[in-house]
Amino acid sequence: MDIQAHRKDEHVIIAEKLYQESASNDLGEVQLLLDSLPELSLEEIDISTKLAGRDISAPFFINAMTGGSPETGKINRRLSKIAQVNNLALATGSQSVALHDKEAVHSFKVVRENDPTGFIIANLGASHGIEDALKAIEMTAAQALEIHLNPAQELVMPEGDREFYWLEQLTGLIRQGPVPVIIKEVGMGLSPKTLAKLQKIGVQYIDVAGYGGTNFIEIENERRHRKEYSFLKNVGLSTAKSLLAAQKFSNDFSITASGGIRTALDIVKCLALGADNVGISGFFLHTLIKQGDEGLDRTVKDLKKQIAKIMLLLGCKNIAELHEQKVILSAELQAFRNQL
Repeated sequence: MDIQAHRKDEHVIIAEKLYQESASNDLGEVQLLLDSLPELSLEEIDISTKLAGRDISAPFFINAMTGGSPETGKINRRLSKIAQVNNLALATGSQSVALHDKEAVHSFKVVRENDPTGFIIANLGASHGIEDALKAIEMTAAQALEIHLNPAQELVMPEGDREFYWLEQLTGLIRQGPVPVIIKEVGMGLSPKTLAKLQKIGVQYIDVAGYGGTNFIEIENERRHRKEYSFLKNVGLSTAKSLLAAQKFSNDFSITASGGIRTALDIVKCLALGADNVGISGFFLHTLIKQGDEGLDRTVKDLKKQIAKIMLLLGCKNIAELHEQKVILSAELQAFRNQL
């Protein structure tokens, strides 16, 4: 098996091993204010929103996870069937391996085969140019492309990249790409410094991908014999802090929140902090592994119902009204926002 394909299997195994039921994304430090006189009915609540410029029926989607090996292809097949049944967008894992390993291609193509009319998002690392992007998009007939920024992961990865000259490639993709491009982190959060650079080159869609969920520094460190990079485990900005950092760029970007999302309350808090939609990876993978396809299908349906009920309790008829909600921040989060 190709070394990259083998690494994809390792990532899934280690991610599940390290999975935490309680995420450290700081969303617990955000307090919502309920309205005991909402003057609404549940039928009036509209949970639809937009992702990369497209209408989506619910404010969450299946975010990038895996692909690249026979085993991860099976996971993608199962995820895509659930996406199709529930009308959810789905982002594949990084397709880099499939650009040079023909055996890996099917593990991504299976997504489109099982969801022929759904919203599929392709995925590549930031070192890839327009030619590779076109191949990745064609592989799944994708309607959007995620480009992930992961220098911390690469530096801890034993066989990872050591040079990071990405801005020129990103600029070309934004200007020449045939589909909308979402720029995302992989769990360290997008800092104001990074957001300013993305704004300058015309990026419209970002996924803050904050700290608190799947930790790729921890995953790659597990793959090292001496595990000598454990001291980097807690670096980065949490999901809540990443969203606060992105608020001053709210006129520049449509924001996706991800990083340790576990509940409908997490989703609603992210939306109240300015996100237009929420991506979920680790929680969905864990549910699929532990509860099977029926369990994940049930979880997705529950989340839709629960989001609508929380919005009603806040007196919000739609996501636009949710964006206007006042939230109360903990002293730590308030101090962080003040220092920004």
